[in-house]
Amino acid sequence: MKLSIVAAIAAVLSTPAIGRADLVADCHVGAYRLSDGRVIDLAPDDAGLRYRMFDGTTGALRAAGDGAWASTLGWTDRPDGKRFVLGACGTGELRVDGALGQRIDFDVTETRFQGRGVELAGRLVLPKGRQRVAIAVLIHGSEDTSARKLYSLQRLLPAEGIGVFVYDKRGTGESGGAYTQDFGVLADDAVAAMREARRLAAGRAGRVGFQGGSQGGWVAPLAASRAPVDFVVVSFGLAVSPIEEDQQEVELEMRLAGHGPDAIAKALEVARAAEAVFMSGFTDGIARFDALRARYRTEPWYKDLRGNMTRLILPFSAQDLREKGPAYRFGTPLHYDSMPVLRTVGAPQLWILGEDDLEAPSAETARRIKSLAAQGRPITLAMFPHAEHGMTEYDGSRFDARVSTRYAAGYFEMMRDFMRDGRLGATYGASVITRPAKR
Repeated sequence: MKLSIVAAIAAVLSTPAIGRADLVADCHVGAYRLSDGRVIDLAPDDAGLRYRMFDGTTGALRAAGDGAWASTLGWTDRPDGKRFVLGACGTGELRVDGALGQRIDFDVTETRFQGRGVELAGRLVLPKGRQRVAIAVLIHGSEDTSARKLYSLQRLLPAEGIGVFVYDKRGTGESGGAYTQDFGVLADDAVAAMREARRLAAGRAGRVGFQGGSQGGWVAPLAASRAPVDFVVVSFGLAVSPIEEDQQEVELEMRLAGHGPDAIAKALEVARAAEAVFMSGFTDGIARFDALRARYRTEPWYKDLRGNMTRLILPFSAQDLREKGPAYRFGTPLHYDSMPVLRTVGAPQLWILGEDDLEAPSAETARRIKSLAAQGRPITLAMFPHAEHGMTEYDGSRFDARVSTRYAAGYFEMMRDFMRDGRLGATYGASVITRPAKR
């Protein structure tokens, strides 16, 4: 759920666990419509299944015996009081608190298509029928896993009448090529995915656009600047550079931990040294970074130093960084400035941000998006209070002890409406909406 700009580096410098979701295609994975009309999706999870409802309710499912499954509240370990009974494989049935659910059938087309110099694996998922529908091309965050296997939006949106094209980005799943965080390369792949979606949908393609979460917030507008689309939806993305993201996260977390200007300045000194290591491709700056860690390690504020990139290399020795780091140069444009692109994208954009996002601090991004909206650019901002990265609400008062409990109410509905109609209704949960000024 949490998609750091350098999540893949963290995975290789540490020893990752292999989750069940990477090993098993569960026969219960799918979207279901309950007898009361609600939509619920079951997706692979690290240790079983995760349910998501279109209203934002979610939880992990764990087998409890006799065909019953217990569920948790969000990503907590607390039970949420729901009772699931999953039918035998092949029946396409389940029960949630007694309400019968039937698997929703979609028109699904598997495909392989050409990205920039590599073959990519994709899937078009359309609601059953012959009517024209809006189609959202899902653009990845920085994760190195298969979107075709794990993305629940590929079923949640079609269940609400929106088509989806989902693909494994290069170097993941069944796609070719090497994993990269080069936004330009990824944007070209996204354009190729959009064209493949239009080709496969043919006469059923209505409005077609991009939806990108986290790192996809840099890639989706860039792709839209290279080929015409009808909409762009950015979820918990950024209009600042990856370097600025790291610095803003360090400053925000230190302030939330109660530290003053002097401690924040020292923390940012360490962060800049860590960023220099990343910028060199792990070939330079390690000695300075190591010296600063040694100088400040015993100070009271040091235990609260995190950041986005910085926290990932804090635990590792200089020798580890020298030996392992250079193998993981992913081409991330660390000083990427997205504002020139955002000023030129002609397609209507919807930016959905969490006010309390720690991993991608939203304050400066929100200010920049509002400035574009005030200039009459076709860009809308929705800010959800008490929402974290991933557009989830959370429990926990300390910044480093938050646990997500659900998706923000109105988040999924907002995306559906913008994709379908190109405009929003009056209210979506507790969000505050800034609409573009009339020219």
